[in-house]
Amino acid sequence: MSTIQTIQGKAAPIRIDNLDTDQIMPKQFLRGIDKSGLAEGLLYDLRYDSQGQVKPDFVLNQAQYATSSLLLGGSNFGCGSSREHAVWGLLQFGFRAIIAVSFAEIFYSNAMGNQLLLVSLPLAQIERLMQLSEQTDAPEIVIDIANLEVKCNGLPTMSFQASQRHQEMFLKGVDVVGMSLSYTEEINAFAQTHWEQQPWLKDVAARMKARLA
Repeated sequence: MSTIQTIQGKAAPIRIDNLDTDQIMPKQFLRGIDKSGLAEGLLYDLRYDSQGQVKPDFVLNQAQYATSSLLLGGSNFGCGSSREHAVWGLLQFGFRAIIAVSFAEIFYSNAMGNQLLLVSLPLAQIERLMQLSEQTDAPEIVIDIANLEVKCNGLPTMSFQASQRHQEMFLKGVDVVGMSLSYTEEINAFAQTHWEQQPWLKDVAARMKARLA
């Protein structure tokens, strides 16, 4: 993973509340044993009709949004099942951040842990960003992770919140495993103190197995 100070790009607006993970990544695309090939399945039933033909009126099928790296959404984005494939598919499709009114809790954790930035803003600000993104000459949106701000020409600077842990993960370029490993010294020190204070708990299973043998 790489360090991320800012994310900048054009945004594609999806005016759908309660967009769930089953819609974001339908079940037929969960058959693989790795993360590859999920971009094809992203929002498949919204992008294609029952005959597999492209729906020209859907936002991601419009030329204006072909290179969008940001997504604008409504409330409760990512609700439904906990499938992490939804996050992987969004990343593989080229999205680096989603700005929405609110997010489902598990989806939020999955996304932030995979360096897909989620930004929650009030409905009025989301609506204004959507209106701008729907213009043919839509300006780019800049997300400043270091200062937790969203900037877009023609609008006042918008502030958002993120936990210190999630913010550091982006700024340091690490995932949840990498973030945990950054505390290796503290973890080892805690473990040593724990075993010194309670030595009878160490290797209980191995010692029991040896006694039984």
